[in-house]
Amino acid sequence: MSTTAVINSQFHAALDMLEQTIQRCPDGVWYDAAPKNRAWHIAYHALFYVHLYLQPTEADFVPWAKHRENYNVMGGRLGYPPFTEVVIDQPYSQAELLDYLSICRAEVDRQIPVLDLDAPSGFEWLPFGKLELQLYSLRHLMMHIGEIADRLGSQGIDVDWRGQK
Repeated sequence: MSTTAVINSQFHAALDMLEQTIQRCPDGVWYDAAPKNRAWHIAYHALFYVHLYLQPTEADFVPWAKHRENYNVMGGRLGYPPFTEVVIDQPYSQAELLDYLSICRAEVDRQIPVLDLDAPSGFEWLPFGKLELQLYSLRHLMMHIGEIADRLGSQGIDVDWRGQK
């Protein structure tokens, strides 16, 4: 199996797990305002960065049609100067994010086979190559899946492991 086929398989397996967290998340967890970042916001953030980092460069990125400015930001403020506070107050529904997940799946199938794994990341803030970018992106995605899955687990809701697709 080629390296790009392995990357493709692992992205699809991870997206399957994210899909489960979205589908199995009760409204009380999905919209819960008690945690600093709501479950819907974590899911959106994870999808946004999967979508972004699949592109050859930042300049090639076209945000999802339903993207809201700065909704990819976690923690309530920009992580770079001027460190402005951001307002994240219009939730995405599960149906909307499942639609976005479908777009990300299609991007995996479109972009991964043509990756130049020896090229630079394409993102000035990530000073490594494309191969490492894909591993970085998968780790990021799985971290946030785990975050939502932990919230679901506290409600007795399991997320099934996917080893590959």
